[in-house]
Amino acid sequence: MPAAYQRTTGRRVAVMLLALAAAWGTDVAAQEPANEAEIRAEMAAAERLLGKTPDRASVLYLLAALHAQLGEIQQAMTNLRECMSLKEAFDPSGGPEFAALKGAREYDQLVEQAHKDFPAVNQARLAFITTEKDLVPEGLAYDSARNAFYLGSLNLRKIVQIPGNGVIKAPAKGAVAEKSSDFVPGDRYKLLPILGIRMDPSDGSVWSNSCLDEGKSELLHFNPAGTLLGRYRTPQPGKHCFNDLVVLPSGEVFLTDTLANKLLQFQPKTQTFSETKVSRELLEPNGITVSRDNQLLYVADQLGVLRVDLHSGESLEVHAGPHSTLAGIDGLYWHKGSLIAIQNGIGTPRVAAFQLATDGAHVSKTTILEYRSNLCVLPTTGALREDDFYYIVNSGSDNLNTNGRVLDVTKLEPVRIAVIHLP
Repeated sequence: MPAAYQRTTGRRVAVMLLALAAAWGTDVAAQEPANEAEIRAEMAAAERLLGKTPDRASVLYLLAALHAQLGEIQQAMTNLRECMSLKEAFDPSGGPEFAALKGAREYDQLVEQAHKDFPAVNQARLAFITTEKDLVPEGLAYDSARNAFYLGSLNLRKIVQIPGNGVIKAPAKGAVAEKSSDFVPGDRYKLLPILGIRMDPSDGSVWSNSCLDEGKSELLHFNPAGTLLGRYRTPQPGKHCFNDLVVLPSGEVFLTDTLANKLLQFQPKTQTFSETKVSRELLEPNGITVSRDNQLLYVADQLGVLRVDLHSGESLEVHAGPHSTLAGIDGLYWHKGSLIAIQNGIGTPRVAAFQLATDGAHVSKTTILEYRSNLCVLPTTGALREDDFYYIVNSGSDNLNTNGRVLDVTKLEPVRIAVIHLP
């Protein structure tokens, strides 16, 4: 996320447009006007990668969005036209940065064709609904030992615990999570807005990222009772936004730094950060996951997914294959040799499964799980509960300002969590 207000239906593209939006994923309309120099720098970075990544359409879509943000409509349409011709499921109608193009004949034709090529999919069902309307959640995690979900709040800067009992058997209309409680109250530790959350497989503790638009960011560690064990900042200069993370059985934490465009490793024993180098320049890295054997790390950014061999340190770009894209992934998860992804940087968001070939570097099959439905409004992240994938349906992060506070209380609504059963 953005994942920091990493997050309108095309919030991830808005995240591309502004460095802070990259960290917070807020709708462009809610942000201060973008600095042209920042957009030009982003454009230059994308152009450097054109022809160097397997997914040309992802770079073209980013360039189209950046040109549109600057009001350069002709250049935006040139890039968008080529991107859409590759038929990879990019849908600019869900991206607020293309609002000025709506109604133009060619643009509308491109959108219409995209909807024909990739029709709506509705496989999810509503699992439960929160009673609090002003959470504006970003991170979601599941604790199998305690059978509980953890939901992080950007607006209230806290972590909510929701018991898992009865969630799977919830009625079609969804069960209200009335027994939810504060795992970490918002007024206890003066936390920054909460982003990614993951369980520590070694001891059941909870790790979380937090970030503020000023470029301040902390990695947080809580014991199973919600007591803060540690809060850590990188000593490296510049702006940082720790976004998503994964925790290995060894206790090592790998996390994406969206503002610094880096993949970081944190060693709890020495409490030190180090950068993990990858095979190409990262652009707003976000979702991250690890293979079941904890040997392969998968890191998503605006243009795709990179695979990192944790034994050798070697990395390479995962090939999505024809008519498929791994671009714009927010939440990323490993399930039985597949990558489960929430993509909201491709215009209209979707939930998809990417089955990997035996080499773990190529997608052998892409399956769209949820797309253009009322259960895929503004998703951010999710969590696996055995073969069921739970995810945030309506994060509401387009209703936040750059300080992470709600803009319009009349637009607040209960948070919906949906579930999709995976084969």
